[in-house]
Amino acid sequence: MTTKHQFSYAIGDRVAERPKTHGLMTVRTEVKARIAQYRSQRYGTVVGFKTKVNARGAQTRFLLIQWDHLKTPTDHAQMRICPVNFLDQLTKEVIVPGE
Repeated sequence: MTTKHQFSYAIGDRVAERPKTHGLMTVRTEVKARIAQYRSQRYGTVVGFKTKVNARGAQTRFLLIQWDHLKTPTDHAQMRICPVNFLDQLTKEVIVPGE
């Protein structure tokens, strides 16, 4: 079975991680500060593609992304990534009010 990706990417496309959908469930300021340091938004550029084959022979295509803050590219599943120009729209759809 194959699934169609929401977005198609090409080398050179600017991308971001999709917004996270979970809420921040705490009232203590020090806990909020500690959690906030792990919730920053990453931006990068698609530099290539990688195909992985699982034990059953199914292929999955990954994006090789050069994040702005890293020196080497890393691979990511396409479902975790969105084009930069769609980030605001997706954030409005998934963000928890009051966060």
